[in-house]
Amino acid sequence: MSLHLSQDLTEAHNSLLKLSGSVEDMIASAVRSLVDRRGALAAEVIDRDSQIDRSEVRIEEDCLKMLALHQPVAADLRRITTMMKVNNDLERIADLACNIATRADSLCPHPEFPIPPGINQMALMSTSMVRRSLDAFVQRDTEQARRVIEDDDLVDAKNVEVIETLNSLMSRDNTQIWAAMHCFSVSRHLEQIADHAVNIAEDIIYMVDGVIVRHRHLLQRPTVPES
Repeated sequence: MSLHLSQDLTEAHNSLLKLSGSVEDMIASAVRSLVDRRGALAAEVIDRDSQIDRSEVRIEEDCLKMLALHQPVAADLRRITTMMKVNNDLERIADLACNIATRADSLCPHPEFPIPPGINQMALMSTSMVRRSLDAFVQRDTEQARRVIEDDDLVDAKNVEVIETLNSLMSRDNTQIWAAMHCFSVSRHLEQIADHAVNIAEDIIYMVDGVIVRHRHLLQRPTVPES
C-alpha cells in the first residue's frame, strides 16, 4: 500500500467513526424525545440530519477519489467498498432516527399515552447492534459481526411483542388508536435500524474474509430425500 493511500484511508476511516458516533447519539436522543415527550429535543434531532447528509456525501467522495487515484486491489479495495456501504447505512440510520423524532413530536400532545416498555428496549438493542458492528469494523472482528447478525432475531421478537401490546391497547380503548399508530411506526423504524446494523456486520465479514454472506439462506437448496 502506498503512503498516500494509507493516509487517505486513515482520514476516511476517522471520518466514518465520527459519523457513527453522531448517528448513535441521534438514535438515543430521538427515543428520549419520544419517552419524555420533548418536542424541542425531537426538533434538534431532525435539524442534525442535514449535517449527517453532508458528512455522508463527503466520505463517499473521498472513497471514490481513492478508487480513481490509487486503483486499489484485494484487501484495500474491499476495505474502501465496505466503507462506502457502511457510510450509506449510517446515513439511512440517521434518517430513521429523524423519522422517530417526527413521531415523537406528534405524540407530545398526548402525555397520557403509555409508551410500551419494549420501545425503549428495542432502542437499546438496536443502538448496541450499531455500536458493536462499528467496533467489529474497527477491530476487523468477524465473530463480533456474526453475533450482531444473530441478535437481529431478538429485535424482531421484541418488535412483535410491541405490536401485540399496541394491538391490545387499541382494542381496549379506541381513542388511543391515533397515538398507537405513531408507536407502531417507531417500532418499525427501530427494527429497520437493527437491519442496517446487520448490513454493516455482513459487509465487515466481506471486508475481512472476502466472503459475501448476504442472503445466504436463499442460496441453500433444500435437500431432496432419497426415495
